[in-house]
Amino acid sequence: MDLRDYLRTFREHRLLIAVIVLSCIALAALFTMRSTPQYASTSRLFVSTSASDDGQAFQGGQFSLQRVKSYADLLNGEEISRRTVQTLKLDESPRELAGQITASAKLDTVILSITVTDPSPERAQLLAKTVSEEFVSYVAELETPPGQDEATVKATVVDAATKPNAPISPQPVRNLGLAAVLGLLLGAGVAVLRDTLDTTIKSPQQLEELVDAPLIGSITYDADAVGEPLITSLDPYAPRVEAFRVLRTNLQFIDPDQSKKVFVVTSSLPGEGKSTTATNLAIALAEGGERVVLVEGDMRRPKVTEYLNIEGSVGLTTVLVGRVGLEYAVQPSSIVGLDVLTSGKIPPNPAELIKSNAMADTIKTLREQYDYVLIDATPLLPVTDAALMSSLADGALLVVRHGKTTIDQVKLAVDRLAAVDARPVGVILNMTPRNGRGRGGYGYGYGYGYGYAPSPTSHADDSSSFWKGRRAGSDVKDANPQEAGDHEAPSSRLT
Repeated sequence: MDLRDYLRTFREHRLLIAVIVLSCIALAALFTMRSTPQYASTSRLFVSTSASDDGQAFQGGQFSLQRVKSYADLLNGEEISRRTVQTLKLDESPRELAGQITASAKLDTVILSITVTDPSPERAQLLAKTVSEEFVSYVAELETPPGQDEATVKATVVDAATKPNAPISPQPVRNLGLAAVLGLLLGAGVAVLRDTLDTTIKSPQQLEELVDAPLIGSITYDADAVGEPLITSLDPYAPRVEAFRVLRTNLQFIDPDQSKKVFVVTSSLPGEGKSTTATNLAIALAEGGERVVLVEGDMRRPKVTEYLNIEGSVGLTTVLVGRVGLEYAVQPSSIVGLDVLTSGKIPPNPAELIKSNAMADTIKTLREQYDYVLIDATPLLPVTDAALMSSLADGALLVVRHGKTTIDQVKLAVDRLAAVDARPVGVILNMTPRNGRGRGGYGYGYGYGYGYAPSPTSHADDSSSFWKGRRAGSDVKDANPQEAGDHEAPSSRLT
């Protein structure tokens, strides 16, 4: 990962990082509020030796420097604490009091600092004063040679303990600042770890490594697609509409020497948007002047009839079992140039019907009569239907859902196609982020979530009347297919 990858990761997971930072700050604030304030009182001692001349003074100074380091260790022990407890008649033990005492010696000096912390500022001052006095007496005892009355080293209080005005802890600003820094580091680490462990498809580069087929389209995520799955209900310049126009254009460059094309639209698993993609792609091709038939090849969970509001009792299964001719099963839609062959009644043996000669003959006949035959098939991994259909077509269009379909699922889907000598001829990345976030970005020019509609004042009346005529019956659920006067009857095409 380079710097741009890290920046992209942080941008993608900025909400997660913000939550972790705020959580750390909240915990630090709670800890700060519940912490008992501690006050510190400090006294300073000067350690010296008695000397009669300059030479002895120099030696005594060196001796004092060595003694100061030892005195600091003594102050952190329990002897001075024991004496202080006895003097003040405290209830706490010497060990507990020793935990409140801190002694330090400045480097290359004979100055010894004694600091005592306590929740009460008055008690902190009293303890610091008493500890200093007890230590002065203790030094005098230790440094007085046997048989003599005067100590060779003495400690003198030079700065008496004072009453502290403000607590030294907790420190809200420091605690919150450290919590914010810790939260940022923790959040960044979690984001990088999550991104590293994430095996879902989030970039065209990942698909290029997995599928030996071009990425022919990228459809941006639209929250309104659940209620309005078809592009006929959208503004002609909506980003999703433009994305399918680009997909239509790119699809026309797949095997350009072949005028009649049959494609199976499938995915790895359900929920990746293959049915809506197939339906909208068929609509876009028909609006581009192509003769298109959309075959509802998913004979297990058909969706096309629901989207287009077409009667589905007679369809593909009816044709395959020989109960009705193909010319009578194909129905016109409300879109000029688009016919639909529904799945018909759900059979108990879809795979056997697909492997039949009748299925191959049906696809052959449709190829002869239409410019494009799009088959909305089942997902590849749960069942084998889509793979079998792909072996009868020119190839499969593999729909991959951004951020949900995993690398392993795409690999298995490609393997399913290869097992029947079929291949994916194009990949469609579906539900990509509207703002273009993702590994590597989406700078390849389609489905990037931006519109380029004309200004409201430019030919408003002309464009309005044009699109009203072009999209007659755009509300496919309420439109009457027979009202499309220039739409050929299916029987005149399938002869």
